[in-house]
Amino acid sequence: MSIRVAIFEDNTSLRNGLAQLIRGSEDLEFVGAFPDCNNLLRDVDASKPEVVLMDIGMPGVNGIEGVKIMKKKHPDIRILMQTVFEDSDKIFQSICAGASGYILKNTTASRILEAIIDTHKGGAPMSPSVAAQVLQMVHATSNRVKPNPFNLTERESEVLACLVRGMSYKLIADHCFITIDTVRGHIRNIYEKLHVHSKTAAVIKAINKNMI
Repeated sequence: MSIRVAIFEDNTSLRNGLAQLIRGSEDLEFVGAFPDCNNLLRDVDASKPEVVLMDIGMPGVNGIEGVKIMKKKHPDIRILMQTVFEDSDKIFQSICAGASGYILKNTTASRILEAIIDTHKGGAPMSPSVAAQVLQMVHATSNRVKPNPFNLTERESEVLACLVRGMSYKLIADHCFITIDTVRGHIRNIYEKLHVHSKTAAVIKAINKNMI
């Protein structure tokens, strides 16, 4: 079955272009495009998306607030932020609000489609420059003694660091020289130890507790 995708974007030409891009993909189903989040819940209830492409800088209710509102009522919907901003504060706010990924508006069409599919599968896609911002946040604390209040093993800590960097299960497996099934096992253990139930919650707790 195709992945149901909705768009929240105030730029008319970009909104129409994204709609056309999604319509042209065999793996995706376009279910709606909206200029703002002012009627967010009504629009989401009507379109029933599985993945949402969300702009940040919209009039009225901005994208970050929109993510918070959507996640409260529809926690299973995955949200891919798309914006011109590379500001680390906005990246962090988006992650904390519940966004699954964060890509820039100058991302190529093929990469946008890949990011939507990756997001639907549970990945956390990020444009390279955005990932660099996340890495800077991580490196800023790299020389500190990292607390480990949840007794993660060395391997679990490594996998958690990969999650913070937005890496997919496959990339984590390649990075750690382990199988994807082993990655899933480590992530289940991480969730249990951190008392969370999602990748976003694990990343937020890792950052807030200075574990990475």
